[in-house]
Amino acid sequence: MTRVVAQGTFDLLHPGHVHYLEDAATYGDELHAIVARRTNVTHKPAPVLCARQRRDMVAALDAVDEAHLGDPEDVFVPIERLEPDVIVLGFDQHHDEADIAAALDDRGVDCRVERASGREPNYEGELLSSGDIVDRILSERDDAADATRD
Repeated sequence: MTRVVAQGTFDLLHPGHVHYLEDAATYGDELHAIVARRTNVTHKPAPVLCARQRRDMVAALDAVDEAHLGDPEDVFVPIERLEPDVIVLGFDQHHDEADIAAALDDRGVDCRVERASGREPNYEGELLSSGDIVDRILSERDDAADATRD
């Protein structure tokens, strides 16, 4: 059985997340998703939703066999525990495949690192980024607030 791990923040689930996890699932027989803890999200704004809610939402997706919370201090702890055959990085995740492979090798984790395919919007207005969703909400709420002030 080929065990696959996908990881991410998964804040405000959107079609890009679903595509990533469905694509990751094609690399093996069993997909485990690791949901980052807020303390480990340093490359972008902190998640809006709490880690448990994000994990529960990811676990509800058909492509995911099990969803796990990441370790609050060491992102490699759940990977060492799960012993995956493949780690699939998201299309636009900031991680470098060679750096991840080297870190895994240093820890004695024998698995390959792949990169998921990207996904383009299927229709005008479809948002594939949590940041874009937040921006749209803020913009539309600001517009609505401005309209009530007139």
